[in-house]
Amino acid sequence: MIELLSIDLSNYCSKQCPFCYNYSTLEGNTMWHPSEVIDFASDCIKHGVKSVSLGGGEPFEYDGIFEVIDALYPQCYLSVTSNGLPLEKSVIWEHLAQHKPDKIHLTIHQPDNEAEVERVERQLQEIEGLGIKPGLNLLVGADNIDYAKDVYSRMSRILKSDQIILVPQRFSNTPTPKQLASIVGNRPFQSPSCLLKCQRPTNFCSVSWDKKVNSCSFARGKQPLKTLDYNGLITSLDKVEFRSCIHQ
Repeated sequence: MIELLSIDLSNYCSKQCPFCYNYSTLEGNTMWHPSEVIDFASDCIKHGVKSVSLGGGEPFEYDGIFEVIDALYPQCYLSVTSNGLPLEKSVIWEHLAQHKPDKIHLTIHQPDNEAEVERVERQLQEIEGLGIKPGLNLLVGADNIDYAKDVYSRMSRILKSDQIILVPQRFSNTPTPKQLASIVGNRPFQSPSCLLKCQRPTNFCSVSWDKKVNSCSFARGKQPLKTLDYNGLITSLDKVEFRSCIHQ
């Protein structure tokens, strides 16, 4: 049974990180209409999905994001993952004050970029001020472990450990599990479940911007949704030949 559902709303993003698993660009496309996202996710929730995560692309650059938030928030635990750049616009904050998800995860892609770190640190506190739970995805490359240590220590002053996720960079410059552990002083930490071993999740599904599914956001071999409902999701998942993203 799928309990955790991730939906990438588009592959449009103005930040254009070269390592993006979604290959998002300024020329990116959008195939999900807001009503499709709402109807699809709502049907999945009726069939047992408890948590929905909205990503991209950049979700706060997706037309209809607040319409989607308003529709899904009453039905499930709803989170949004963002690079935070659109939150520099006052109009986005004005909308967030009225249309709140349960949680917003901001991502630091470059721990060695003080401007990015300072911006995200400020925004996390502003998100909490709106009554929304803040979270941080800290992308870690093998070449920036020391910077990541500093950022983790700094963010731990405003966030609890279960609000910070250490994300190893794929598909190159990937740190080892020991390197990630060193960032937190070898204490328990949050990281993707595939950190030690790649295995197919039993309760998670990722739906891409082009309406394809797999059990992992990074994995290739996604299958097109047969229909935009839970049955279509399960039917398409059954056709996936799951393979590690490391060997693709």
